[in-house]
Amino acid sequence: MNFSFRRYGRLLFLALPLLFLLCACSEEEPVVVVDLEKRSDFVAPAPDRFITYSYLPQYSHQVSYQRHRLLVEYLSRATGLPLRQVFPDTFDEHEKMVHRGEIDISFSNPFVYVRMAGRGVRAFARVVEESGRPDFYSQIIVRADNKLLRNLEDCRGKRWIAVDQTSAGGYLFALGHFLNAGIRYEDFAEIAFAPGPGGKQEKVALAVYSGIFDLGSVRNGTLELLANRIDLGQLRVLDESRRYPGWVYAARPGLDRQVVAAVAEALFALNSGQHGEILAAARFQKVIPSSDDDYQSIRELQEKLGLP
Repeated sequence: MNFSFRRYGRLLFLALPLLFLLCACSEEEPVVVVDLEKRSDFVAPAPDRFITYSYLPQYSHQVSYQRHRLLVEYLSRATGLPLRQVFPDTFDEHEKMVHRGEIDISFSNPFVYVRMAGRGVRAFARVVEESGRPDFYSQIIVRADNKLLRNLEDCRGKRWIAVDQTSAGGYLFALGHFLNAGIRYEDFAEIAFAPGPGGKQEKVALAVYSGIFDLGSVRNGTLELLANRIDLGQLRVLDESRRYPGWVYAARPGLDRQVVAAVAEALFALNSGQHGEILAAARFQKVIPSSDDDYQSIRELQEKLGLP
């Protein structure tokens, strides 16, 4: 008897919520019939798309971020556009992301720009370097204590490490410089390229510093970045290439012209008085207007080197 009471009492307890629900429904309330065969998918509203900005990964992602973080923040404030910096791992990935529309504003070396221009990417600005000039160049570096390397001719038969096959200051300017001196690609014992994603300029300098390679090629300004990591007195600049037009800002095909105009206007407004911290971090003095015609010398070098 006691067992039966406990059992029925438990059933009554479980049924109480249903009784309350039934009591809460008055006879006056209409019955709503739900047809489960008729339904539609709910799509949450998407946030406004970011305008993506990318610095070609000549240095590590950390350096790229530190150099351009303040600049990207400034551009967002000045234009009212939601800008976001993105970080491809390689030069090739940077190009592909621009062509896929995943990078809107590209900041790249002139060789990468010329390659992308063939598919509709267009220059709208370029930087004036810390030197005060709108151009840059390659430096060919060796260990300071290497007695066998005194001039370009001594580089024949030696091991050369460069940044990347599409790196302007880190390879192609230097390659053109060697060709002008009559030293061809096949005259080197080896030409290697810095491994891994990002940080390639630093890796070249460190490979020469450690004696793994006889010589390396980097863009001017790279060695100063390593001043707190290695003894720069252990490295020597053997020679330098001629100067070529500097790094370029370009817009992907199809990017709204008003967006490009707003970004360009904000870049041109940068000045050392009001924006000194931003420019110091980015390592350039100012930004000036540019067009595709400014890069004809790059196309001539490209043809000389037999590049596609």
